[in-house]
Amino acid sequence: MELSELTKRIPHQGVLQPSAPPAAEPAPLALDLADIMANVEDQDRGRWLELVDPFRGQPTGIRFRIAGPDSETQRRARLKIVDELAEMADDTGRVSADAREKARINSLARCVLGWEITEEGGPVPFSHANVVRVLRAAAWLQAQVDDFAGDRRNFRPEGR
Repeated sequence: MELSELTKRIPHQGVLQPSAPPAAEPAPLALDLADIMANVEDQDRGRWLELVDPFRGQPTGIRFRIAGPDSETQRRARLKIVDELAEMADDTGRVSADAREKARINSLARCVLGWEITEEGGPVPFSHANVVRVLRAAAWLQAQVDDFAGDRRNFRPEGR
């Protein structure tokens, strides 16, 4: 092994010190089908996402409960968007950009299981129509919900 691999130079001290040993490989994770099925079921209960102000990076107080990417809820949303797009197609099979955007937001709204949001000081009733209305309010809001919904790390089983 070359000296450069065994040591590193600390410029401000001019001293040679041994390099840190390489990180050990993590032990293999043992999963069985029951673990996987339990996580899928847990993902249907969802996790809370607190929206972050896109300009200040601070919590907004607006929270969405989102179903995980492996949940039955998201599976149904994926199937429903295909049906919606097929219904929106014209005689040549084309779907307009506006129609695709409408279907995408509808699909994302189906992944929202609940929320904590106010408007003019009062709680906004939870409904699919209201979720769609809120998601349409700002692209940054859609992006945060979509990113959270698609990231399995947000739905990691406890202790993993």
